[in-house]
Amino acid sequence: MDQVYMDQVYMDQVYMDQVYMDQVYMDQVLEMDQQSLEAPVLVIFFPPEAPELNALAYRCCQHEMEHPRFTFNPKEGIDNPALVIADDPDPQSLVPRLCHLKRLEGQSFGFFLRTDQSSRSFEVRDVEPWSPAKRGGLQDGDRVLEVNEEYVHSTDFCRVVRKIQSCGLHLFLLVLRRDEYEEVVSLGVDLQTLAKSSKGDGWSRPRLCHISRDPGDGLGMTVASVEGQKGQFTLNTVTDGPAEKAGVCTGDRLIWINGVMVSTLTHSTLNRTVKRIGDSVTVLVIDREGESCSVRRKTPVLPEVAECRGLPHAASTVRLVKGPDGYGFLLRQERPAGSQRKDLLHVLREVDEGSPAEAEGMEDGDLLLAVNGTPVESLEHDDIVKEIRRSGDKVVLTTISMPGRDFYRELGISPLLFYEESSVQDERQQTRNQRELPLRDGRPTIYVQDGEETDRPGQTGSHISPEL
Repeated sequence: MDQVYMDQVYMDQVYMDQVYMDQVYMDQVLEMDQQSLEAPVLVIFFPPEAPELNALAYRCCQHEMEHPRFTFNPKEGIDNPALVIADDPDPQSLVPRLCHLKRLEGQSFGFFLRTDQSSRSFEVRDVEPWSPAKRGGLQDGDRVLEVNEEYVHSTDFCRVVRKIQSCGLHLFLLVLRRDEYEEVVSLGVDLQTLAKSSKGDGWSRPRLCHISRDPGDGLGMTVASVEGQKGQFTLNTVTDGPAEKAGVCTGDRLIWINGVMVSTLTHSTLNRTVKRIGDSVTVLVIDREGESCSVRRKTPVLPEVAECRGLPHAASTVRLVKGPDGYGFLLRQERPAGSQRKDLLHVLREVDEGSPAEAEGMEDGDLLLAVNGTPVESLEHDDIVKEIRRSGDKVVLTTISMPGRDFYRELGISPLLFYEESSVQDERQQTRNQRELPLRDGRPTIYVQDGEETDRPGQTGSHISPEL
């Protein structure tokens, strides 16, 4: 610090075009307006041998110029433009953001979900880099208000986890940042009203409708193209016809038919497709106001957020209590004829006569979808067997017939998408009072107590999900 040269430069009525740091290694030019520098400015020069100190001095001077001192003028009062008075936060300005997560078959979304019993909120944890969650805009600490357009705040944690696990390839999460959530809660804002208002006026769910052909009326609907809009089609229905009874309304926009997006079809191709339809068809439709709302929100219309209307196949619940000879069935891993090597199914076979499995309606050839509410289609055979054995003398299985599996596969959606399994909640009521859920990737169970992870359960605490 030897040979330090200091000087004071008073800028009163002086216009200084350029100030150069004396013999330092900087080219930056400081432009100063004389009217913004009424107070003295202290300029410090260091010798060339101390470039680090010169750089520090430059940054200090630059900060002073960017943030000049303010001297209060009583004649100007509070109208002085340098005075900024912040208003109280407006809860209407806090708008939740909608994150659209898209994954591949067999891929996780790449985050964990945690709930704290004290706040009853669901918090996003450990968002993995480059994951669908990260690409979809999800951040650590986000609080979840809706899952696939359904309000879930303060609802059952296990149900929310299962809803995410069963949604298929697309997931929509309406979230608030942690600080935003704490702010709206402190202001007493109703979270459900806030979530609803974020959708805008006219919002409505799309409808997934299954139409059975009538011998007299056919499908009871006709398709019309929207003038000037390529790939846009509306439906006109026959009063009390099959389409109207299935939930389709005149004027609805047709989004897809039997899993095929109609925006990729010409009008003539679509008409030929409709004529070739057999005894039934499944269509995804939305009313005009709902479509306009989706356009404003820049969100695609997908079956994952739709309301289900009369689908012919549904998953079933099989609640088993082990008998003297076990449950009375075998679980096999099979590959359907003509399918890819990786396309393996978990099939229920050899249902014993008089067994608990037969008594609960299990049939030979049914497919296993979930064990105790947890989807297992992507798991290995041995892992599923371990999960069933871990359940002890009781287990809840979710199954579907092979025709049902083929139906949902043709539509490109999960057979668990519209499956509300309330009986699993009843069977696993004790889970609500536990503070653990095992992680699917083999890591040890995590217990969360008072917001901190521990290696043992505590008296009170939080739930944390498997990786979703």
